[in-house]
Amino acid sequence: MSRILVADDDLDQLVVSKTLLEAVGHEVVAAACPSEALRELERSAADLVIMDLRFPNAAGRPDSREGLALIRGIREAGYRPPVVVLSGWPEDLYGEPEEEMVSRIMVKPVGIPVLLETIEELTSASAPSRNLP
Repeated sequence: MSRILVADDDLDQLVVSKTLLEAVGHEVVAAACPSEALRELERSAADLVIMDLRFPNAAGRPDSREGLALIRGIREAGYRPPVVVLSGWPEDLYGEPEEEMVSRIMVKPVGIPVLLETIEELTSASAPSRNLP
């Protein structure tokens, strides 16, 4: 199966995602903030990134600019896995340059079958190159 990086500041969501994805055979690495997500990618490339869009900013408030910066950071560092954004506020991404850098935008809540189907589609052998160039 695939190595999946899940980035979300909601620790309960991270635990549920990790448990669910591992139960179907994926290796899952969880990151609670953008800097941790980038460190995990440096340690070992992922086949797929699933991330929230809003993370706490320096003032501790949820801020989509933190997620946009993570998307840019992933791409600027040369990582090429598909990126799936799971967000309750997709409009924060629509029309931004980072929208072109992601493979899929999914509005929370996402049903488990839909999420698993998306993961399969994006990590299948026919998917474009998904690791470091």
